[in-house]
Amino acid sequence: MLHSAAATPEQQREIISRRLLRAMALLVAGSLALVTYARVTDRPLEAQPVDGPIVQERVIHVFANMSGAAQILDENGALIADLSPTQGGFIAGVWRAVTFERQKARIDPDAPVRLMRFADGRLALRDEVGGTRFELIGFGPDNAAASARRLNE
Repeated sequence: MLHSAAATPEQQREIISRRLLRAMALLVAGSLALVTYARVTDRPLEAQPVDGPIVQERVIHVFANMSGAAQILDENGALIADLSPTQGGFIAGVWRAVTFERQKARIDPDAPVRLMRFADGRLALRDEVGGTRFELIGFGPDNAAASARRLNE
């Protein structure tokens, strides 16, 4: 820790005020209390966007590896995209999350997912088998745009 030569010993000891430390501790304790309450009472997820009308959707199969490379096939097995590790990093990352959830539930890791566009422009990846969904705008507009291209290929 660096100290100014002009700082008094009292100023050196009190870099962060006690009030601020207490406020941070209360914030952490309050957050933990809220999370514990929600988990114990099994509260439903309330921050999920309301589903509107689906204007476009496609059933796809994704095969990805840890390097970031990914292949996307349509429901008939035709190749939609063969992405290199630099191109497929986002899709491979989302697919690892889907696979993780499927492994926890002991579900077929190769089952298809649905890529959907809603009337309000949102994109979502739905895993009907595993019961998970990913709102793709949460990953940034560039990644959402890359996913949107898969609807039209």
